[in-house]
Amino acid sequence: MPAETGRDSIVSAVGEAEERALESALRPKNLADFVGQARVRQQLSLVLEASRIRERTADHVLLSGPPGLGKTTLAMIIAAEMNAPLRISSGPAIQHAGDLAAILSSLTEGEILFLDEIHRMSRPAEEMLYMAMEDFRVDIVVGKGPGATAIPLDLPPFTLVGATTRAGLLPGPLRDRFGFTGHLEFYSTQELELVLRRSAMLLDLKISSAGFAEIAGRSRGTPRIANRLLRRVRDWALVHGIEEIDVRSAASALDMYEVDERGLDRLDRSVLTALVTKFGGGPVGLSTLAIAVGEETETVETVAEPYLVREGLLGRTPRGRIATPAAWEHLGLEMPQSAAAPAPDLLSVLAEEENGYSDS
Repeated sequence: MPAETGRDSIVSAVGEAEERALESALRPKNLADFVGQARVRQQLSLVLEASRIRERTADHVLLSGPPGLGKTTLAMIIAAEMNAPLRISSGPAIQHAGDLAAILSSLTEGEILFLDEIHRMSRPAEEMLYMAMEDFRVDIVVGKGPGATAIPLDLPPFTLVGATTRAGLLPGPLRDRFGFTGHLEFYSTQELELVLRRSAMLLDLKISSAGFAEIAGRSRGTPRIANRLLRRVRDWALVHGIEEIDVRSAASALDMYEVDERGLDRLDRSVLTALVTKFGGGPVGLSTLAIAVGEETETVETVAEPYLVREGLLGRTPRGRIATPAAWEHLGLEMPQSAAAPAPDLLSVLAEEENGYSDS
């Protein structure tokens, strides 16, 4: 299975280890302080409260959604709300059934096991996890060939919290063993402003309401990006000797980091500009477009394209990628009559992705 693709960008939703350490001070510690995701919070609160009343471990929880929306934070909150220890691992780190058996056999009763990127576990480990989740038991195979024997090992009751950015890659038997599944949505600008206000208070920053709105509007609906932009604005204000950050200061700082008013960065604009100026708005194949901007095809497809599609600036068709009228407008260019074509409807886009379409 291919590795996840990330990049060194201020608007990348993928957090590096060092950055996540910096984020830890800003993480909410309980559900009451967690901003956004109201539906998931309410449902999760009910699951946890019911388990406390029954005095049993909580059902297994699956959290899905794009990176940077708070899946890891919610796992930590679940452990705090249940007053239970938290064990953290990830799918890529569990490539053999023995790796998983070592983790499971060391769990204590009621412990929370958080598996990030659970969709990247190996198949043998997944199959072992089925029995562990349902019966709190695993079979340890000793020996090889006809003489191999399976030794049953009982496990203490535990709660598995799985996080995935690609729920569709999880096999059905694994998904079915989770008692609660919560899908995290992108944040609204208003919700991101609340996230930023809380972070600014913890960082002892003075920012105007318009300044918060400016940062939130460029954060691509993602709290991780919002907090990262906030830190960059803080650095800019510190260097320029500004005590209270207003909308002009926030905009100047983010313009310097090449993040525009819609949250597009250099790569995003390069893709749109190449599509519009070099290929007349498309359609053009993905690999051709990637060559035009000097990036790997996978980077364009997994990093730039999802946000451009979500913003309605780029469309995917069976013939290739096309720029929408909104893309021409965003770049300040006039759309020629020859490029005017209806954007692909949502059903065709969904059909392409379900069929695994990827043009060349």
